[in-house]
Amino acid sequence: MTKYAVFTLLVCFTLACANQENKSKESTSESDPIAIDGAKIFKQSCALCHGPDGKLGANGSKDLTISDFDLNERIAMISKGKGLMTPFENILSLAEIKAVAEYSMTLKVN
Repeated sequence: MTKYAVFTLLVCFTLACANQENKSKESTSESDPIAIDGAKIFKQSCALCHGPDGKLGANGSKDLTISDFDLNERIAMISKGKGLMTPFENILSLAEIKAVAEYSMTLKVN
């Protein structure tokens, strides 16, 4: 009986955690008005190669401070990737990709 109770609690806990993950993904969908932090996503997903300021250039990545890509080109590059760059279209939502692209535009020097 104790084993059954422990198993049931474990299953309930697992389902509760899975439900929380789905809620967090829903909150970053394009239809949700909650602002997405492009800087935070950039630091988590892009800074390893591009550096926190966009200048690192590791693994052949481009210096984002001098890139002439406009916002749409940046969205396409983040979505599809190129060369060694990971395509993020199946990792991030479109809203998250747009937020990262918009943040990357702030790194550009005039």
